[in-house]
Amino acid sequence: MRLATHLLGEEAEYWWANSKRRLEAGGVVVSWERFKEEFLRKYFPADLRNKKEVEFLQLKERSKSVAEYVAKFDELSRFCPYINVEDVMVSKCVKFMSGLRPEIYQHVCFHEIGDFDTFVNKCQMFDEAWNDKVNYYKAVNDKKGKGHDHGSLMSRIKEGRGMLVVAPSRM
Repeated sequence: MRLATHLLGEEAEYWWANSKRRLEAGGVVVSWERFKEEFLRKYFPADLRNKKEVEFLQLKERSKSVAEYVAKFDELSRFCPYINVEDVMVSKCVKFMSGLRPEIYQHVCFHEIGDFDTFVNKCQMFDEAWNDKVNYYKAVNDKKGKGHDHGSLMSRIKEGRGMLVVAPSRM
């Protein structure tokens, strides 16, 4: 506990000195858990913790990579203490899976992996493979378009080469 109080800034250090005096007035030694309770009450109020919990519950991967999604998931999951208990790891996997992009979800949903770290690793492996596949087909498609005739009508129109000229008819 001394290390934790030593790392506090000056303002927080004054707060802790006063709080500690108040708490120890009854002759009770302040535990680490009690310190955390008091610290969170002062510097991280319940309404802010509740907002972070809601943000966690609504979290979706969207355009993030799986690595970015899991980083945000881990950051916000600490505000849901019930999701970090060992016997709810399956629920943690279900919550994580519910926020995945559809192309990843469809490939991992049936595996029934109950270990969160293993599940995240599988999702990251699939995300990397998916990105490799997308990049491969993009490169193949780009290669096909270069050096060939004129490309598609739509690409020529976008480049201004696809104008259709209609000659007036003579009567």
